[in-house]
Amino acid sequence: MALKQYQMYINGEWVDSDNGEKITVYNPSNEEAISQVPSASLKQVKEAIDDAYAAQKDWKRVPAATRGSYLVRIAALIRKNADYLARTLSEEEGKILSLAMTEVTFSADYIDYMAAQGRTYEGEVIQSDNANENIALLKQPIGVAAGILPWNFPFFLITRKFAPALVTGNTIVIKPSSDTPNIALEFAKLANQVGLPKGVLNFVTGPGSVVGSELSKNEKIGIISLTGSVDSRKRVMADASNHVAKVSLELGGKAPAIVCKDADIDLAVDSIINSRIDNNGELCNNCERVYVQEDIAEEFTKKLVAKMAATTIGDPIEHENIGMGPLINKAAVEKVDAMVQRAVKAGAKVECGGKRPEGKGYFYPATVVTNVKQSDELVQEEIFGPVLPILTFKKLDQAIDMANDSKLGLTSSIFTENMDAAATAANELEDGETYINRFNFEAMQGFHAGWKESGLGGADGKHGLEEYVNTHVVYLQRHPEKAD
Repeated sequence: MALKQYQMYINGEWVDSDNGEKITVYNPSNEEAISQVPSASLKQVKEAIDDAYAAQKDWKRVPAATRGSYLVRIAALIRKNADYLARTLSEEEGKILSLAMTEVTFSADYIDYMAAQGRTYEGEVIQSDNANENIALLKQPIGVAAGILPWNFPFFLITRKFAPALVTGNTIVIKPSSDTPNIALEFAKLANQVGLPKGVLNFVTGPGSVVGSELSKNEKIGIISLTGSVDSRKRVMADASNHVAKVSLELGGKAPAIVCKDADIDLAVDSIINSRIDNNGELCNNCERVYVQEDIAEEFTKKLVAKMAATTIGDPIEHENIGMGPLINKAAVEKVDAMVQRAVKAGAKVECGGKRPEGKGYFYPATVVTNVKQSDELVQEEIFGPVLPILTFKKLDQAIDMANDSKLGLTSSIFTENMDAAATAANELEDGETYINRFNFEAMQGFHAGWKESGLGGADGKHGLEEYVNTHVVYLQRHPEKAD
């Protein structure tokens, strides 16, 4: 079967790479090639930025509500094509179909939410010390945005970056992950149908060393929004510093879950499992470590292990009713397995899973590990796979100290029926988000932002929208005597 061929979307046109180079995309469930996308040249990346820069001069003058109306039409097309989009997403990323459909439909809702902000984001009128003076604080677009995407939520993260950027008057150039470019270019096909002015929305495919690097260092880029690894942050921030571009970074997570002795154990087990195996364990929000109070540790662990062991894995296209699909690629599954094997050599006990299955596909079973220490790699370093270490604690303050003992600080959770314990955790945990008695997943009207090395800036809600605007203070001194 011939591979599906995609083109990039630059300045309202479909283009191949001018150097003839292509990237082959593989299905992680069976390791088979499914498509090819262009690998852009440096010249094409610069042209896309130039086109976006030119388009922004007119786009910023379009009323915000009108800009939002384009987004609403894109959202409608997403819903109309949801089944096809979900299968495309599942095929190239390995996401189970139910979650792929959730990602697609949530993305449409998110676009509608941001479109509505076109009528609601506000500036301020500030009182002056001077007579006959008005001070206005305006919210104005930054210019050209760059969106650098990961592979784990490759459809939703388009919307998280492009929707607030466009509705506030910016234009954008988006670089999809080379592991999951198909769904991005399918998105571009839908966006092309709504009549967006040329250059407002661009998708450029290719390696980070070419596309990502130029998006970070080009002086015409005003804001760089990256969702990715801590290592990629260093490169982007270094490049952006040369022209003082704004950076908004969502990086890794090492989310702790604290389970107190008064918790609803069944609720905690189900929530933590959902928060661990969600997206095959490849999500920065995923619960990555559990601290359970000694009084209930045995009961909790027994129930958690039983349900984790029952998690089914398989090709999500062929088997719809499964718990997990594959990891994204060979390097990912080898990394996760190596971390588990090093832990075992250091004395950890694997309660379930812990062994890569034979055959095609980058699968790894749901795994629970006990007899680990706070200083161990599995507890300190992001796993990004369905592996869950369990530790115990005596007092809540000890659990909070261990939870905070991390260079990362994106999300956390606590399970307790005690309001004082919940409030203490909410005040003391060093993370951008804390979930109390529920699974780890944010709301579009909230604010998704990491502390420490988990990020800079944030997304979602009115605060996320303001990542894409500059403040412009205008001092208007009136002279009433001249009014006549």
